[in-house]
Amino acid sequence: MNLRLATCEYPIDHLLSWAAWEEKLRRLCTMAAGQGAVVLVFPEYAGMELASLLPEDECADLHGSIRRLQPIRDAWLAAHRALAVELGVTILAGSYPWECDGVFVNRAWLCTPDGRTRWQDKIIMTRFEREQWHIHPGECLQVFDIPGATVGILICYDSEFPLLARQLCESGADILLVPSCTDTHAGYHRVMLSCRARALEQQCFVVQSPTAGTAEWSPAVNVNTGKAGVYTPVDIAFPDDGVLACGAPPETAPWLIADLPLSRLASVRRHGQVRNAADWPEQFRVKLAARD
Repeated sequence: MNLRLATCEYPIDHLLSWAAWEEKLRRLCTMAAGQGAVVLVFPEYAGMELASLLPEDECADLHGSIRRLQPIRDAWLAAHRALAVELGVTILAGSYPWECDGVFVNRAWLCTPDGRTRWQDKIIMTRFEREQWHIHPGECLQVFDIPGATVGILICYDSEFPLLARQLCESGADILLVPSCTDTHAGYHRVMLSCRARALEQQCFVVQSPTAGTAEWSPAVNVNTGKAGVYTPVDIAFPDDGVLACGAPPETAPWLIADLPLSRLASVRRHGQVRNAADWPEQFRVKLAARD
């Protein structure tokens, strides 16, 4: 069984109105669904694009801008939910700085065709989020059953920590969705290489969606670097380098469309040249020998 997925290299634009954002979201989702995608993945902090609707001095305020985004967050989520129902697709909305009990978390919402909305908070903060932006870490991971698959979400930096991915895969996730936002090539490569490593280790699919372009009006998402990617186990019946697809081609930009052969995962985990996922616990029986 194949699952067609679309992951977005999402261009951060300066929006002229709420209606312009709604039109952009509808156009993108309709484009991906029209190509047969049933899962649509948007990147980390795509919600910060809405700060461009604020007065200039407010959208340039690193802390003030996320407070001003809170009154429109329910309408933002409702727009994604409505499109998921209308188009019959699952949408991972781009993450949003979400206020909870007086602090802000980096929250990604998953909207399914039956109208349900569920969320995953980022677990481990980057230095910028922790030291300058004061975004707080989430406390738990979740696994989500969606039509055709079971998925987990690792937001950007979370993908660089193998035990987070392991928990999700041990709980049944076959696909890890990695919305990302990186301002340097080094940052993009850290996340991309981590995605590939997690796919190899857990013998699962890992899907990265990055922000793209520049937004000089924003101190949070002013520079965005990266490529969308879909990564697989490195074994029989999968690409030799574990790269199923990378970089949205011009004819489908900003979407990267990929068919995920889910039925191959169970086979490679049982009969592959190696059994990384099954052999994972063996590393914990080894103790470091004392130095002479």
